[in-house]
Order: sequence, then structure tokens, then C-alpha cells
Amino acid sequence: MRREQMEPPVLVHLTTVPGTLFFVAGQPAIMRQIGLSVHAISSPGADLDRFGEQEQVPVHPVTMTRRISPLRDIGAVWRVWQAIERIRPVIVHGHTPKGGLLGMVAACLAGTPLRIYHMHGLPFATASGVRRQLLRLSERASCALAHRVLAVSPSVRDIAVAEGLCPPDKIKVLLSGSAGGIDVSRFRPLDVSVRLATRADHRIPPDALVVGFVGRFVRDKGIAELADAWGWLREREPRLRLLLVGSFEDENPLPARLVARLQADPRVHFVGWQEDPSRFYAAMDVVALPTYREGLPYVPLEAAAMAIPVVATRVPGCVDAVQDGITGTLVAPGDGVALAEALYRYLSDPGLRASHGEAGRRRVLARFRREMVCDALADEYRELLAKRGTRLPSPGEARADRWVGDGVA
Repeated sequence: MRREQMEPPVLVHLTTVPGTLFFVAGQPAIMRQIGLSVHAISSPGADLDRFGEQEQVPVHPVTMTRRISPLRDIGAVWRVWQAIERIRPVIVHGHTPKGGLLGMVAACLAGTPLRIYHMHGLPFATASGVRRQLLRLSERASCALAHRVLAVSPSVRDIAVAEGLCPPDKIKVLLSGSAGGIDVSRFRPLDVSVRLATRADHRIPPDALVVGFVGRFVRDKGIAELADAWGWLREREPRLRLLLVGSFEDENPLPARLVARLQADPRVHFVGWQEDPSRFYAAMDVVALPTYREGLPYVPLEAAAMAIPVVATRVPGCVDAVQDGITGTLVAPGDGVALAEALYRYLSDPGLRASHGEAGRRRVLARFRREMVCDALADEYRELLAKRGTRLPSPGEARADRWVGDGVA
């Protein structure tokens, strides 16, 4: 029987760590246009509250951990299930391995009509032993319980299918990849005054050459190789500075001696985590991402949007974000010498920096703009819900205050 409801159907985004909700920043407004009300479930904290305020969505704090912890995870599933029972969404969209698993299990128990697991990366790729097997099992369970699996990049989808984690007809990549796309109005070439002011704030000379890193300071990001490359580069270019934007973490920490060596170097600048890193990108000449694994990293896409070339590792995710020899350079993971040589080519050739930077921005504008990714995701929601008997308005008739459906199966 057809019915009308004044309350729009609810979409829930679920992550374990609220900081990762930035994956879907900007999406709630677009989803409201197609008749969906958006909620978010994640661990409590200032980041969750900030997301709710900025995106104007209800948030539901549920304590969860990123690490595998069977007893705590059982409790987390129970609490997530209770939250889903209160919200009664038509879609639960779980992000990252742990958030995906907890979300898919709880949504399955709650009978949520549409369950989507967003595969942001594959941590088992750099794990070993029992932990590797547990992570693989987690991925397979999330894929099995989801109605649709979305991979953030073609290379991640290829691995998921090759490893038998998900049937090929169940997992797809939206457009060229990404969970939320790049805000090109925020990440764009900025006026030289921003570059100079940011440098001045951190005592970096205006004529310096700056290698930048943006991300978490953990082993898996290749900080050890970056430190090795820096040691080689700083001896060959006296104007060179290293600008490090990010935060330290207890999980997968860096060796204390490595951190102490970098912090003692007056030409290395730690600036901490930044909510808006765009002004720091503006101060950089080339960005390094010597990571061991990724899903689809935002950093090289943000840098490219700002017309800055990137040196990254030839690993899944990075191969989708960086066009080798066109928008940046890819090197083997774990090779500090190759990293140093690639960075030096950019530092010694302003023309190469400019041409690869411009090509990178053109590519982001053509393939990874936030609006494009959000529209593709909205179309995916609309199509999947239609198969289950719920009709959302088409783009031309979208209204947020009313929806018509035949029920959900």
C-alpha cells in the first residue's frame, strides 16, 4: 500500500572515530535535497559535536575502539543496535573496517532495509599472523552482511575481489573513486600572501624550498623513510625545510629516537593537527606521502587541487590518486633513497613542479570534485532504495519535507 509521511527516511553514517566523519563532510545538505534525513553515529567527543553543528545533523555518541577487542566490540554492537533501533533508519552506511563491521552487524540485527559498507582501505595488507586473519575475516563479514559494498578506489576493489573478500557484482567504485570528494573551493591555489604569511608564522624563510607532509605520524605512513630522505636532501640544499602537519598517535607509534632527531632539527617544523590544512599546503613546494598502504588518500588529491606535485608510494590507493609522471611521481614503498631522488627532481626544477601541479588540479576538477562524488552517491542510494520499494525524489523533484514509498522490504 502506498503511503505518505511527513518525516523523511533516515540515513545513518557510522564510524568508530568521529574525526573520520570528514569523509562525508558536505554530503548531508545534498542528501536532504533528495529527501533523506542524515544522522551520524560515532564515538563521543568534540569532533562528533563539531560535525553535527557544521553539517546540521543529529549525532549519537557510542563508544567504540579502532583496535580489535572482542569483549568491547560485543558491547559496542549492542550500543549501536540500540541507537539504530531508536533512529529507525532506512540506510546504515558504515565506514572503515571496524565501523563497517559494527555497523553491518548491528544494522542486520535491527533489520535495516539497506546496509552499505564503504571499504576505505585494507589494513590486513600490512598485518601478519593472527591479526591479519582477523582483519580478513572482518572484511569478509562486513561484505557478506552488506547489501552493497563501495570501494574508495579501483585498486582497493581489485584486491577485495582477488582476495575473495567480496563478490565482484556486489562491490563497485563510484566514478573515479573517493568517499566524499575534494572541496575545490577550499583546496585551490591561494594568493602568495597566504604562502608568505604561513611561512612567517613558523619561521620559514620566504625563499626556502619546502617539502611537506600531511597526515598521522605513524609507522605505516612511511615517516622513517621520509626522515632518511630528509637527511640526504638537507645536506644538498641549504634552503630546504621540512614542514610536518599532523598528530602523533599511540597506535603504531614512531620510534622515540626518530621523533627526537626530527624535533631537534631547526629546519624541521612540526605544526600539529590542523582542521584546515590548505594554508599549510600553500607554504609547500612538493608534498611527500611515503605510505605503506592506503584506500584512496585525500592528501595527494588535496595537494593536487592546490596545484602542488606529490611524491607518493606505488601502493593501492596512491596509484589511483597520483598519475605517475603527470601529476606526481610514484616510488617503491620502503625506499628512502628513491623518495629522496624523486623529491630532489622537483626541488631542482621549478618548471616540473608547475607542470605537474597544474595537471594535478585539472585532474581533480575533472574527476574528484565533492559535488560529483555526492551526486553519484545520491544516485546510488536512490537506485538501491528503489529496488527495495522506497522511492526518493528525482533531482528535478527533490524535496526534503516529503517522500512517497511503497514500503521497504
